[in-house]
Parts: sequence; C-alpha cells; structure tokens
Amino acid sequence: MRVVMFGYQTWGHRTLRALLDSEHEVALVVTHPKSDHAYERIWADSVADLATEHGVEVVLANRPDDALTARLREVQPDLIVANNWRTWIPPEIFTLPTHGTLNVHDSLLPAYAGFSPLIWALINGEREVGVTAHMMDGELDAGPIVLQKSVEVGPRDTATDLFHKTVDLIEPVVSESLAFIAAGRTDWTPQDHTKASFFHKRSLEDSRIDWTWPAADIERLVRAQSDPYPNAFTFYKGERIRVLEASVSQGRYGGTPGRVFIPEGKGVVIVAGADARFGRNHGLAIERVRTDDGTEYAATEFFTKMGGYLTSH
Repeated sequence: MRVVMFGYQTWGHRTLRALLDSEHEVALVVTHPKSDHAYERIWADSVADLATEHGVEVVLANRPDDALTARLREVQPDLIVANNWRTWIPPEIFTLPTHGTLNVHDSLLPAYAGFSPLIWALINGEREVGVTAHMMDGELDAGPIVLQKSVEVGPRDTATDLFHKTVDLIEPVVSESLAFIAAGRTDWTPQDHTKASFFHKRSLEDSRIDWTWPAADIERLVRAQSDPYPNAFTFYKGERIRVLEASVSQGRYGGTPGRVFIPEGKGVVIVAGADARFGRNHGLAIERVRTDDGTEYAATEFFTKMGGYLTSH
C-alpha cells in the first residue's frame, strides 16, 4: 500500500517507525512545527527528522489546508495513518485514500477520547490503559475499532510509567492493523458511543491541588503529574511548591482541608476532603516537594513546624 502519515511527537515517531519497517511505501509525512506548549515539549521525538533520514517528503502544518489537500490528491495514497495529530482532519482528506484513514489513539476507546488520556485515566483511578487503532469518521476518535491493546495500571504507576508502557504498544498495533487492512478486512467493531468520554488538553490550571478532593484522588493527581510533566502544585505561606511524592495516610484525620497537620512515616499529613470536619478521612502524606527555584526537599525537612495551611492560590 501507498501510505501517508499524519503525526507528531514520540507517538507519531513510533508510528512512522512502524510504517518504515513495514512492506508498505511511505509516500508523504505531515507533521506539526515545533511548539513551546509545556506538554508538547515532552516526548518530542521528531517525526520530521525521522522522515528526512529515510528520504520521505515532509510537510509542516498546524492544520490541513487547500495546498495540503491538493498534494495528497497528487500522492494518491491507499491509506492515511494518523497518531497524535493535534487538529481536525476534514472529510475531504480522511476519506481520500482507498482504504480511508487509520487513527491511533492512546486510550481504550470509546473512553478518554481527546487529549492527555493517560493523565486523565490515572487521575480517575482506571485499572487499565492502552492503545486503540480505529478508522476515522466524522466524529473525533469515534470511528470503528480495528485493534486494541491494553496494559494494567500498577498501584504506584506514574503517568511517565504509563507512557512507557503504552508507547511500546504503538508499533505492534500499527503493524497488525496494516496487515488486516492490506488483507482486505473491513469487519471492524463499532464504538459504543453511550460509553464515550472526551477530555480537553491539560494546562497549568489542571495541576493545581484542590484540598477538598479526597486524599486518594490527590495522590493519583501527584502521580499523574510526574516528571517530566508539570507537577501538581499548591501554595504554602505564599510560595508555590510542587508535590513530587505523596501517599494516602495510614491514619484518619479531621479538621479543615489543607491543614499541615502531623508527621506520619516519612511524610507530613495534610488534611483532605470536603467532609474532613467529621474526622473520617485519610489525609495526604506529602513525602517530597520542589520549590520554584528547583530545590527538592523531603517533606519532613520542608515543613519544620506543624500548623498553617496549604492553599490553592
């Protein structure tokens, strides 16, 4: 087959690697220019560089336009494969190839369509994450499923751990999907849209700790915002601190959410939960923090006195 790829960052890089290793011809690669967005500087293996190394034509674009559409008509692809393309691909492009467009998405669709699915899934306590290859249709991440592969979420996994687990699924998912399509299969599985969920791109605001959340939810937020992602943060005495490591406390603690309460184990417990006043909640035991100047501290060294509050601003 004659294949065109749309993709960006490490997800697109792994997809292109699978295409280049296949028996199929990669006729054109479309990728985004480099971005200064915090989340787009992470896992930023260059699709353009890999394509150029293999002598494949590269088009840089933020979104498809008439010139790109015209070039695609000249190329006459049998299939488009997309992964981590950040803007809408219109029907005049995704229906252009003989076999349509295969999109690869790092969630177990129909859940977690859209952006940052691994982070949202970890925050929400999902037990599995994975990669889905589906045929593109008029709705974002909603077309019939060609293939899915999943991995378990461990009790202490971070978003970084889940990235490495799922990015290793991309090449086998792409390779197997290509084989199905080349063999003429079209018996794909429709998505159950009653189970669909769609998430927005994450920003700095989404890393802000809300101490009215239950401690278990905040602990997952901390793991979801692991390095090199922007860390979960809070404020203490007017200074922003990033929470690098935390766990749910063994004891139950009552009072006002955000209260710097008591040492426990290797951490310092912060009261958490909207109903903390009843004293039935576990707290969040902060274990390690980083200040804005980049200095890291054990929580027991940073919180030298108990009392005071962690706040959202």
